[in-house]
Amino acid sequence: MTIPLAALHVFCPMHVALDRFGHIKQAGATLHKLGVPQLEGRRFLDVFEVYRPRAVDCMTQLLRTEGRKLHLRLRSGKRTSLKGHLVPDGTGGAAINLSFGIAVIDAVRDYALTSADFAPTDLAVEMLYLVEAKSAAMDASRRLNTRLQGAMLDAEERAFTDTLTGLRNRRAMDHVLTRLGRAEAPFALMHLDLDFFKQVNDTMGHAAGDYVLQNVARIMLDETRKDDTAARVGGDEFVIVMSNSVSCERLSDLAQRLIARISKPVLFDGRECRVSASVGISQSDGTHTDPATILEEADIALYAAKRAGRARFAFYQAGPAEITSMPQNAAAGE
Repeated sequence: MTIPLAALHVFCPMHVALDRFGHIKQAGATLHKLGVPQLEGRRFLDVFEVYRPRAVDCMTQLLRTEGRKLHLRLRSGKRTSLKGHLVPDGTGGAAINLSFGIAVIDAVRDYALTSADFAPTDLAVEMLYLVEAKSAAMDASRRLNTRLQGAMLDAEERAFTDTLTGLRNRRAMDHVLTRLGRAEAPFALMHLDLDFFKQVNDTMGHAAGDYVLQNVARIMLDETRKDDTAARVGGDEFVIVMSNSVSCERLSDLAQRLIARISKPVLFDGRECRVSASVGISQSDGTHTDPATILEEADIALYAAKRAGRARFAFYQAGPAEITSMPQNAAAGE
């Protein structure tokens, strides 16, 4: 039974009907969207190249492909690949139904095709919906992962940050010391404690005390390197961890600058806030890296500096008996 050509438009929107000379009598609406001008009347093999099976260059050879899958591509434009199946019409002509095969996703994008451009029973339409749904799900998943990673980084940053001063906190300092200890890397540690800070809080209020702490934090960030860790580890206690080998001369210079700058009075609400700083310094050569021990040694040196008159710094060397204390002018660092 011969299928009317009009029915092919409904069932096969990507068909071509050929006369016995191999010219296109009728082409489906979808094929007209592929950018090929004036399909009807043109020789089929001038519009489409059959590259499998090979050596198909006339209508006679084309009819011999009945029952075999044709692999074709457009001879011009985007040269889109197509699959085809030929059925003779009994009068020397033929009808060929075409499809995009696995290239359907690219074809939909290249030619702005919609579901109306495919046969109602074509599984390609359902596949397109699945691909689109999968793509949307993957995009949503990537966006969610990005947000989660950002939230995780923000949470980690907050977990390692002192909210008042913006410096690292004790947890961050412990993390850095543990890492340096595992790497057996040399480093130096300064333990800094503010002198007379309680008097500022008691006489001028906690807002003034907070302002002083923030000013100290700014000074510490100004005076330290990018790779150093400046942390607030207590109410008015701070620690600086300096990675890599640092000379005693450099540590002494840093301690002097910190003490001199912190000792300068700052104005809060029109009144002067006066504090100074005492500093204890301990060093690790890479073999002596237990964090608790290094902190304890810096703490011992710090209180030796306080006992010696405050606004001073002290190095821990081999034991309490060998601590040296170096005075600094609390007012001007002269």
